[in-house]
Amino acid sequence: MAKPPQRRNPPRRAVNGVLFLDKPVGISSNNALQKARWLLNAAKGGHTGTLDPMASGLLPLTFGEATKFSQTLLDADKAYDATVLLGVTTTTADAEGEVLARSAVEVTDAAVETALASLRGDIEQVPPMYSALKHHGKALYEYARAGVEIPREPRAVTIHRFDCIGRAGDSLQVRVECSKGTYVRTLAFDLGALLGCGAHLTALRRTRIGPFGLDGAIALADLEALPAEARDARLAPVDALLAHLPRLQLDAAQTRSLTHGQPAREVDGEPGTMFRIYDGERFLGVGTIGDGRTLLPTRLMATGNP
Repeated sequence: MAKPPQRRNPPRRAVNGVLFLDKPVGISSNNALQKARWLLNAAKGGHTGTLDPMASGLLPLTFGEATKFSQTLLDADKAYDATVLLGVTTTTADAEGEVLARSAVEVTDAAVETALASLRGDIEQVPPMYSALKHHGKALYEYARAGVEIPREPRAVTIHRFDCIGRAGDSLQVRVECSKGTYVRTLAFDLGALLGCGAHLTALRRTRIGPFGLDGAIALADLEALPAEARDARLAPVDALLAHLPRLQLDAAQTRSLTHGQPAREVDGEPGTMFRIYDGERFLGVGTIGDGRTLLPTRLMATGNP
């Protein structure tokens, strides 16, 4: 008997743009990316900063040419709403770990505020063992799962805001605004240590990255519910991540030089200034002003891409 013909997946498309995703709890950032990539049938995709499976919230996904500019958001400040449970410490400093200790909580609101205040500003954090940071090419969480403790150097971070916005017994609702590289679960651990009762993170939601918030973000379920032909309309253009950079319009000769890998001449701007650059309405990429009124290509769109 002849075998039925195998169903073939359609070839991946060259999709260029940014999807502001509201990631659900329970899946990794990479799984969320792969699901969105499948829904868009996109050939190439990436994300701009990992969210743990227990966390939800803003996860900008980049597709095609937009992946070239994702570093902009990796370096950006971020904001979170979180829940911290006092009196319980865990192996991971969050709800996914095993309980290490339980303590009675006799902490006043004034004591909480004093502890929060001491963790604001420029501080140093010791990265958690349960993290994706590498040691000799291996993620720290792999050592942690094997019961191996690796010494970690403190890292400088800036906590712009760390406020208690609500309390229900031993559970605190907190709002955090911080620099890149900050671990909110480490903030929860450090808060518990300062209060003398221990603490861990029980919920985390990212509400902002740089200038982008959850307004306009779409949930995976809502993206999937759209007709396939309507999903592309949810993509922001490639240059959406670069709105903070000044815009620079090039003429035909300058465009020709830049797209051939040569500096563009007679460009106005302060040396060292980075611009998003255009030929008419066509986004070309990012360039930086050098000496002698030249514009040097920093990162450009592939030739022929819109």
